[in-house]
Amino acid sequence: MLIIVTYDVSTETAAGRKRLRRVAKICERTGQRVQKSVFECNVNQMQYEDMERQLLAEIDEKEDNLRTYRLTEPVELHVREYGKFRAVDFDGPLVV
Repeated sequence: MLIIVTYDVSTETAAGRKRLRRVAKICERTGQRVQKSVFECNVNQMQYEDMERQLLAEIDEKEDNLRTYRLTEPVELHVREYGKFRAVDFDGPLVV
């Protein structure tokens, strides 16, 4: 399933800046960055629940915002890209 993860972490304090880095690292391990605080993650249910658990452990719910969206199939009907950046096709061939 394709999940979109977005976050807004308060960086007014040193602790907030550390939280921001930790949240970004969790997302980078699971998906690809498509904008500064937006990630696309192609995961199964177990991977999604693990990622969500890790993210919730990091954010401060009084200061930060975390949102996840599950895109329904077929994804091609719900995602449109414009501009320079092109996301990696998770289902396409892997060329090394």
